[in-house]
Amino acid sequence: MRDEMTRLLWSTDIKEGDYVIFSDVDKIPSRQSVELLSSCDDVPPAVHVNLQNYLYSYEFPVDDGGKNTPSIQQWPKERLWYIRQQASSVLLANAGWHYSFCFRLIEDFQFKMKAYSHADRLRYKYMLDKTYLQDVICKGADLFGMFPEAYSYKDLIHPLGPIPKTFNAVGLPAWAIKNSDKFKFLQPGGCRRVDYA
Repeated sequence: MRDEMTRLLWSTDIKEGDYVIFSDVDKIPSRQSVELLSSCDDVPPAVHVNLQNYLYSYEFPVDDGGKNTPSIQQWPKERLWYIRQQASSVLLANAGWHYSFCFRLIEDFQFKMKAYSHADRLRYKYMLDKTYLQDVICKGADLFGMFPEAYSYKDLIHPLGPIPKTFNAVGLPAWAIKNSDKFKFLQPGGCRRVDYA
């Protein structure tokens, strides 16, 4: 797949010096961050962007320790390959948003839970039940009932239990706030999904 992505990149008319964002679709650098990098001189050829991670909605910000940060890389065709690993030691802080399981519909949660990269976590059939999912989403708990990924006891104990709720709108995308009627499921207090009956 990565070779195909590289071939796709090479087939475009991206020009020397343009920047390419290497990111999953749920990790979105802010327009201001991209404009900042575009307007600065002497930007390194690759910069990672640290994103605020949200689980289910803006109500549940998660500190993921800056793991899996996307990169923005300058286009030198002969050296650019699609990668998802560290490309630079430079990190632009507070540069966008990562939306983990931020879906409008319960059926989208069900689909992702059964998908390839998450299928091994789906241990019990009840985890796909709409009532169970709606309850977990509103509590900010883990969909799969798993312990957090951790490499020390401190990292294991710190995030146990539901995520503390926040009602802070500082740093959220202006477009999502301005169009909050379209994104009620992302707003604090809007945890009830539209297809839950």
